[in-house]
Amino acid sequence: MGQKVHPKGLRLGITKMWDSRWLFSDKKMYRDSLIEDIKVRDGVMKKFGFAHVTQVEIERAINRITVIIHAVKPGMIIGRGGKGLEDVKKFILGVVGEMRADKDKIKTEFKIEPVKKPYLNAYYVASEVASKLVRNLPHRRVVHLSMNKVMESGAKGVKIQLAGRIAGTIIGRTEKYFEGSVPASTIREDVDFARVPALTRSGYVGVKVWIAR
Repeated sequence: MGQKVHPKGLRLGITKMWDSRWLFSDKKMYRDSLIEDIKVRDGVMKKFGFAHVTQVEIERAINRITVIIHAVKPGMIIGRGGKGLEDVKKFILGVVGEMRADKDKIKTEFKIEPVKKPYLNAYYVASEVASKLVRNLPHRRVVHLSMNKVMESGAKGVKIQLAGRIAGTIIGRTEKYFEGSVPASTIREDVDFARVPALTRSGYVGVKVWIAR
């Protein structure tokens, strides 16, 4: 398999599930529902990024939306006495209310799930690497430390790729780092993938992470 195929897209419907799951099909509502999902997912990832949100799943039924937030630090979202839950609810209702006139009829539910092993989550690892590159830390040291933590967490293998003006060089380049085994073309293999851009002083450096769990 070439690198052009998304590891999760290759396995959708076989070993991976969609992040958005709808129990209805209506051509008129499809466009609005799709835009709603994108806005809710992107908004939650940005607004609650301090809790290291790694995934947002959305389930839809008729007049009901369920949002499942996976976070490394769920306690930071919940807050003292559950005050943070009201902020989550207001934010989601605000996004849904922008798109729909019948927002009062829609029931909104949400769940916050903890990520038990963050270093087996590709998005969390990619975000950690990107944040350290932004702080101008040595990229090879950052990558090797991250790969060691991934392997210590019980992964079968890990691959990290950096692309761009790494370490501020004049000419952009691509560097790949491997440890263990990452069978990209084996459909039954549980391979997690994520890409996160790091805005450094010299420009964007792309970070891609593959983890065979």
